[in-house]
Amino acid sequence: MATATTPVTARTHRRRAALLAGAAAGPLFFASAGAQMLAREGFDITRHPISQLVTGDTGWIQILTFVLAGAGILALAAALGATVTEGTGRRALPVLVGVFGVGLIAAGVFTMDPEYGFPPGTPEGPVERMSWHGVAHSVAAAIAYTALAVAAIVWAVRRARRRLMVSAVASAVVALVLLMPMHPEYMSVRIAVNGLVAFAWTSVLSLSLWRSS
Repeated sequence: MATATTPVTARTHRRRAALLAGAAAGPLFFASAGAQMLAREGFDITRHPISQLVTGDTGWIQILTFVLAGAGILALAAALGATVTEGTGRRALPVLVGVFGVGLIAAGVFTMDPEYGFPPGTPEGPVERMSWHGVAHSVAAAIAYTALAVAAIVWAVRRARRRLMVSAVASAVVALVLLMPMHPEYMSVRIAVNGLVAFAWTSVLSLSLWRSS
């Protein structure tokens, strides 16, 4: 009996560990970014998006933060594939969440360009011509957040069909926030809010599945 049940138990433990990794991705990301925002000279969240922290001598810290957070989200995607095995979006959900994870990793690997006076010594104003990696960073971020917004819509439909309306409405609101157009004047703050909403949703989703497993 023990031999027959051990593989199942091991899979369950791996799945629960992956869900905890997904839950930790957001807190890790914002703890690291928040500490850097306070510590790094010249950074101003009203002018500089969080991704700007990848620039400068200590930019490797934020690059690593992106990669680790993305790895946590990929763990969540794998756990979703093993946990959500029936119903609406059972195939789409892990793929969409996985795209978000890959996008986070890509956003760390393909760095932004220094601009708006950060890091100190950078000319004020936007970069005159974006580098190829700056373009790749923006594209990766846009695809990642769009994919997660669609995942939130799919999850909202699933919850609505099960008459779990609070969860359905919350997921729909997350999708609305992530898909809302950005005003250039407040873009850096809005990007931070989008990140907070996105990671809050993935953490809540991870913990919800962890408890039910």
